[in-house]
Amino acid sequence: MKALLFLPQLARFSDIGLAALRMLAGGFLVYGVWDNVTSAAHMQEFVAFMAAFGFPSPEIFAPLSVYAQLVTGALLFVGLLTRWAALVIAFNFVVGVISVHWDQTFREWWPAIVLVGIGLLFATVGPGKWSLDAMIGGEQHD
Repeated sequence: MKALLFLPQLARFSDIGLAALRMLAGGFLVYGVWDNVTSAAHMQEFVAFMAAFGFPSPEIFAPLSVYAQLVTGALLFVGLLTRWAALVIAFNFVVGVISVHWDQTFREWWPAIVLVGIGLLFATVGPGKWSLDAMIGGEQHD
């Protein structure tokens, strides 16, 4: 009865779940900034967006945020330097929540706050055994 209630047998698939979430979140981050990376006009729109929200030096911090998301998204996708990438992701989106979403509804916060949570998850539990970190010995697993 206890096994039926708590489903402990699913724990054996935890690395599949971690890999899927890592790749989904990493792909989402890369996809989300790709237009800014490949188009100067889109990057300027993001600079203007950050300026409208009162960010200091948006011409510096807009590209910094975009490339942080691009690099950390790619690192998360493959599971390399995962804990560092995840900390940067969490920090970047905490700044976004505080600076952009603070006066919005929870529904409008949702994408950014979920990325904070995903960043904190991978910073604390690591990438799982199906990652480059595990392959090069940076993560020890059972």
